[in-house]
Amino acid sequence: MQQLKNKTEIHLAELSGLVNCFILNQNTEEASKTAASLLQSTLVNKVIVVDALHSTAAIKNIAAHADTAYTLIYAKTSELSFGYFGLERMLQIAENSGAGMVYADHYQIKEGVKTNAPVIAYQKGSLRDDFNFGSVLLYRTDVLQKAVAGMNTDYKHAGLYDLRLKVSQSAGLAHINEYLYTEIEHDNRRSGEKQFDYVDPKNRAVQIEMEQACTKHLKKIGAYLNPEFTKVDFTCQEFEYEASVIIPVRNRIRTIADAIRSVFAQKTTFKFNLIVVDNYSTDGTTEAVREFSADGRLIHIIPENSDLGIGGCWNTAVFHPECGKFAVQLDSDDVYSDENALQKIVDAFYEQNCAMVVGTYMLTDFDKQPLPPGVIDHREWTPENGRNNALRINGLGAPRAFFTPLLRQIRVPNTSYGEDYALGLAFSRDYQIGRIYDVLYLCRRWDDNSDASLDVVKMNGHNTYKDRVRTWELEARIRKNKE
Repeated sequence: MQQLKNKTEIHLAELSGLVNCFILNQNTEEASKTAASLLQSTLVNKVIVVDALHSTAAIKNIAAHADTAYTLIYAKTSELSFGYFGLERMLQIAENSGAGMVYADHYQIKEGVKTNAPVIAYQKGSLRDDFNFGSVLLYRTDVLQKAVAGMNTDYKHAGLYDLRLKVSQSAGLAHINEYLYTEIEHDNRRSGEKQFDYVDPKNRAVQIEMEQACTKHLKKIGAYLNPEFTKVDFTCQEFEYEASVIIPVRNRIRTIADAIRSVFAQKTTFKFNLIVVDNYSTDGTTEAVREFSADGRLIHIIPENSDLGIGGCWNTAVFHPECGKFAVQLDSDDVYSDENALQKIVDAFYEQNCAMVVGTYMLTDFDKQPLPPGVIDHREWTPENGRNNALRINGLGAPRAFFTPLLRQIRVPNTSYGEDYALGLAFSRDYQIGRIYDVLYLCRRWDDNSDASLDVVKMNGHNTYKDRVRTWELEARIRKNKE
């Protein structure tokens, strides 16, 4: 035991002075405290204060001053405090794994309360520019400098994102699922309030750069798809109904009647029906749906399987013999914006020759009053590059509609989160996705929304699943390009 201890001490001694730390200088007092804390470790060679982190110029400046084996970037301005041997542990894992970058679980102090802040493992599909690594990023300097040498586009906002993508092309990004430091978090919004940040119009310039960086990454790894699409043959199968609106529902007694009424208020030139898949509601929702049974357009299904998520409910409706040629989404919380929404959706299929249509929606409160950021139109989508950029963003918009024969081939993942995103990626691999920029849908935000206020464990689970979906899609696209 004594011999092992001595070897450990020798190993740590060999690592002394191997880290240069780069911190932001936006709050002199906080930066001074962070610098003093870092310099207490014998592993730290020096602390360098920089004015920016997110531009390409800032990253190149860091690389020019990175003259130790490892480079630490602290991405917040608030005070940072490492736990007992926390930095030593990060160096140890970096050495053992050979990763190009390591990052760790940590603690956060929000409004004076210390909480756990676990993060998730990085994978090929972790392409979101807002992927949460925490605030401490420890790079192998040779990998960092190699990545920076390949940075040939000057970004104002996407420099740090571009660095991460380029590092991942040649080395792993290792997650240490141990709590190694404490950071102060000033963003105290609930999860449901943060999820629309990337489509806020004020962030548009940032998003354009992020798309550019991600597209170049996809080209580098062989996952980029050229704007060449398979034509859709809408006459391949006969349907009694041109469209079916599909509402999966469980325990939405307060909203389901509004949703159904908004469907039956639609004015169209074609025949349509409504399929409500009632997933074993216990709060009176079933009885509320039955009140509309006199309308022959309603198909009310209680599925045989009792283990269905939202995706499984969709499959139940899509494979129903009376499902129409186009399967159109409406969530049980929400309503169409006016009586013409369904007609516009069906028209878009033919006008744009697409296998899937995504509309535009307005965020509102329960009483249909607008909420910021207001209209969510996903104008970052372009016919030429939308399906590539879809791998970076976390959603494609709503309402969504699908050409039923293709949806029956692809099928909906039996989950209650991310199933629509998975479909969008799968459809876009071969087919054009149509877009409608008129507001078709009022997305009502209220306390019973499934994503209104998620704890960190649930949120991590959702993000891990979407990253896994992206990874599968990346692999499928790389194979497609090799065919």
